[in-house]
Amino acid sequence: MKKTTEKISAGTAKNLMPRREMLARVAQGGLTGAALLGIAGAAGAAPKQWPPILEMPGAAGLHDFSATLASAPRARNFKKVSMILTHPGQWDALALDILLHYRGGPRQVWDNTDIAGPWLNLMRNAMNAQIWSYRHPDFLAVSATHGACHLALFDPYVWEKYNLPAMIGHQYKSNVFLHIPPAVKGKPRGDYNDPHGLYSPSANCIPLLMERGAVFLACHNAIWEFSGGLLARGHNPDHLSHEALAAELTNHLIPGVVLTPGIVATIPQLELAGYQYIK
Repeated sequence: MKKTTEKISAGTAKNLMPRREMLARVAQGGLTGAALLGIAGAAGAAPKQWPPILEMPGAAGLHDFSATLASAPRARNFKKVSMILTHPGQWDALALDILLHYRGGPRQVWDNTDIAGPWLNLMRNAMNAQIWSYRHPDFLAVSATHGACHLALFDPYVWEKYNLPAMIGHQYKSNVFLHIPPAVKGKPRGDYNDPHGLYSPSANCIPLLMERGAVFLACHNAIWEFSGGLLARGHNPDHLSHEALAAELTNHLIPGVVLTPGIVATIPQLELAGYQYIK
């Protein structure tokens, strides 16, 4: 299998601090995204649309964490992927390590599977109460995304090419989970009690939650099984192998998500790191 990242140039490598030191400083909340700008030279690096702009004043730890996570490279140039991943280069290992070493908090991980359920609303409500009611501006909400919910992590290209609305009974005509409702655009950042504002049910979408610091984890196992479902239904316009089809889906995850080798195996790692698990 082709390596998932290109070699970093010698000049860029000099600007990267050793991985052990970087993770230690992440754990202490003292590393900003600027310290990792050299990683942008790696293929598959996440677009620089972070750090989030909707974090609350006082959330310095979450702000630094978000900037660091955004600068970590993502593996998105696969040609083929296997059913079981065996090497950290096959998923977003550095980004996942950064997540596991976050020491702000509290930290909560949601087991999200039902795309038609209130998953985004529940995460938003938890963030609101933790930040303003319990005064925890560094609260971190993580979506352990698999099952049907995982479809929300694919970009519009995949939704159109593979006719995902038909796969879920035409319940959604497009990936509405990426749409920022027009009603909340231009709303003031500071008005957290606006019933139709940026922190209200009107803002239940992935981009706005990500701008508040929430992290969405992708599941390789879900991608593999979903690609198998596409093959079984004949939804394979390019006549790709299972390995190649799973690779294409992986390459079209939305920017910013963190690819894991499997969600149900990653949840225990998050619990060991101090995340509170919500089923």
